Amino acid sequence: MTQNQFLSGFIAILGSPNTGKSTLLNKMVGQKVSIISDKPQTTRNTIRGILTKENYQIVFLDTPGLHTTKNKLDEYMQKTANDTSRDVDAILFVVDAYVGIKERDTENLKRLLMIDIPVIVAINKIDKAKKEQVEKAKTVLKELNAKQIIEISAANGDGLPELENMLINYLIEGPKYYPDELYTDQPERLIAAEMIREKALVLLSEEVPHGIGVEIEKIEKREGKDLIYVAAVIYCERKTHKGIVIGAQGSMLKQIGSAARSDLQMLFGSKIYLELFVKVKEDWRNSRAMLKTLGYED
Repeated sequence: MTQNQFLSGFIAILGSPNTGKSTLLNKMVGQKVSIISDKPQTTRNTIRGILTKENYQIVFLDTPGLHTTKNKLDEYMQKTANDTSRDVDAILFVVDAYVGIKERDTENLKRLLMIDIPVIVAINKIDKAKKEQVEKAKTVLKELNAKQIIEISAANGDGLPELENMLINYLIEGPKYYPDELYTDQPERLIAAEMIREKALVLLSEEVPHGIGVEIEKIEKREGKDLIYVAAVIYCERKTHKGIVIGAQGSMLKQIGSAARSDLQMLFGSKIYLELFVKVKEDWRNSRAMLKTLGYED
């Protein structure tokens, strides 16, 4: 790379649910772009995170985890992940050293290694995994003929400078696609909705989260005040779930709102008055109209 040369490119982050893709994206970009939860299928859209340095720009595409489909939302998530893996300069495939490489990982990686796009495999969560687990993952990957393997911890940043240097090799001379100060191209409404959904995922019990969607109904700057009013609806699929989301005397909804408010204040750079509502939309994950409303369909 010459002094006046500018490099840019698109890197797709792929892998099974819960391998740490969103944590990795946020750490690489240095900002909270994609939501994080220990529950699978957290990411539902392709989230673009943008890393801009003096001589290069990397546009990361964080995708839904590769998984089997059960409804139209799952189908949309799977299609999004598959579409994203095409027409990029390289693929960053993330595996979890702590839980090990599962059959789904090997099948997806085999398929990716057959296409004409460079694949870098990141063995994540080395901070949690034992040395033997990391070595076992490396052995499996080498047997699959993965050529480029790197050990990282998205949680604490281990190996990420080295990973960034690896990715630079796949950038090409080209334009700066986004301004220096931009770290994502996602609309504020979508980011805000995802921040609220993240808190619900963290706080609610296992049977509820996958049936939850969030719609931002209003974002309104209050005149003469350093205050933004945000109104959001949390959709759930069953009446019994509505009660769980609200909690006794509204306690759970207050917790979700309180947890989301601090993230929203960072996003908007202002104090936030957040009002949350809960509505039941039965089987909304199979409704194209609802998927479109919540930003999951074009």
